[in-house]
Amino acid sequence: MRAELTKVPGVPARLADDATAVVSELVTNAVVHAGTEVEVDWRLEETGAFVVEVCDQHPSRAPRDSPRGEGSYDTPEHGRGLRLVATLAESWGVTYRTGAKAVWARLLPGGGDPVAGSATGPALEVAENLAPQSHRSGADRDWLGRGALSFLAEASDLLAGQLDENLVAALTGQLIVPRLADWCAVWLQDEASVRGGTGDGLARVWHASEARIEELRRALEKAPPEPGDGLRPGPEPYPWPGDALGPQGARGTALAYRLLAGGRPLGTLAIGRCGTAGFPDEVTGLVEDLSRRVALAIGAARQYARQATISAVLQRGLLPGAVAEIPGVRSALVYEPCDKGGPSGDFYDLFPAGDGRWCFAVGDVQGKGPEAAVVIGLARPWLRLLAREGYRVAEVLDRLNQLLLDDATEAADAAARALVAAGGRPLLPDDGPQTRFLSLLYGELTPHDGGVRCTLASAGHPLPLVLSPDGKVRTAVRPQTLLGVIEDETYASETFDLRPGDSLLCVTDGVTERRSGSRQFDDGDGLAHALSGCAGLSAELIAEKIRRLVHDFGGGLPEDDLALLVLQAEDGQHPGRGLEHGSSALDETGALDETE
Repeated sequence: MRAELTKVPGVPARLADDATAVVSELVTNAVVHAGTEVEVDWRLEETGAFVVEVCDQHPSRAPRDSPRGEGSYDTPEHGRGLRLVATLAESWGVTYRTGAKAVWARLLPGGGDPVAGSATGPALEVAENLAPQSHRSGADRDWLGRGALSFLAEASDLLAGQLDENLVAALTGQLIVPRLADWCAVWLQDEASVRGGTGDGLARVWHASEARIEELRRALEKAPPEPGDGLRPGPEPYPWPGDALGPQGARGTALAYRLLAGGRPLGTLAIGRCGTAGFPDEVTGLVEDLSRRVALAIGAARQYARQATISAVLQRGLLPGAVAEIPGVRSALVYEPCDKGGPSGDFYDLFPAGDGRWCFAVGDVQGKGPEAAVVIGLARPWLRLLAREGYRVAEVLDRLNQLLLDDATEAADAAARALVAAGGRPLLPDDGPQTRFLSLLYGELTPHDGGVRCTLASAGHPLPLVLSPDGKVRTAVRPQTLLGVIEDETYASETFDLRPGDSLLCVTDGVTERRSGSRQFDDGDGLAHALSGCAGLSAELIAEKIRRLVHDFGGGLPEDDLALLVLQAEDGQHPGRGLEHGSSALDETGALDETE
């Protein structure tokens, strides 16, 4: 703006400087500190005078600190734009418009006083009066009386939704600076340092002036807070880092608060104000309340991180590291856990069983979390053991059913106790029975010269489908009861041949029950229709096409785990090996990474 004014003939440099200062201060304080929108307009008259005009956007509303009876509002800073306009109106001119009131001042060339009072004096004085007031205890008490409870409530809501402790530390700095302090810092103490008695690590530094942040960080890193006894939340005196704050910050007051949650030290929060006034008791008490909320948010984020780590470790241990390569069979797999509340309830396996046999399984445990992990951890190794001991498909299901009935409840209870010991939420009586049922599709493959012989059984699982090269789709087996439900249940298997080019599709209910409003993907034999459109595709492309159709059907993110396995008898047109060494592989999320 100054550059534009100086280009106008007859406008002296001093007038341009004064005009720039007035407008800049008004705009800065209106935007940063007003709380309501304020219009600032200016114009250069033919006489050479510079006119500044200010209009508040909500003239009918009372400011927060108006006399009693004029109304009150929940937003802490609401109405400060009105306060700005009202204070200016005491010395500036006033113009009344329809639904608005504007105040104005005219800066004269040559440094004379403005027509309606001194603009530079009142404008800059009002800007100073409406700043955050971080150095006047009276203004502190005024703000605390008007907005402290709202501030704490809003801070609690903001912090409670964060699952990353570093983000909690960053938000803490933005909440405190510049409203309550000129700078703040957060040190975080990890669990290893708590046990070892070492100091905290500096996680976040915040200063009202960004130019001071890095220098302040270097100074604070040299003087980390002492762990102390970890029993008092504070405040405690903290050394003033004057060398890092420049001449205006040579003197000041700094306080440290220990961040405690559940009696455990999690870190330290330090705040500082430049000058000699220090912190009034109202501010130190408010920051102490805020520090408790920060500590709770950090504790919750750490607990979430611990449970996420437990879930990831369990998930890795529940699935095979690689699937087997089967002569004459091309395999493709899609596995997408939705990761809600712990390990997925879906699992798969494909392994050699000896004597020219390969076995495969696609299963789904009722529920998720540690109880489901225990059932999967029980079922998958037993499937491999029984298969390699020579038991056939129906016999494997009979024995696995009895094993689940005998051991699942005890194993799930043990998992629940382990979860509590690791810091998780204990199971409540309303959480339901700990026994978990298992739906399972289990089969055995025996390659031969004319294709692949498949013996298969479905225990409460979505039925597998066979796709012929001509596009015809048929159901492979009949349905049977879930595993872990009926004592001494006897299961039966069915045997058929996969001829060259035939493809067997096995899925979990994350595919068949994928929702779009009230409709499910498999309504009206939707899965069979989708599979019939995959004729002539390789196993990998069939798996990818079904995955995309399922995703597109729902529109949003899947709400259930998804697993599907395609086994295709090779016909010479799509020669290749299994998923482990073929042209496709699993990415980090378990989805198919197509490279063909």
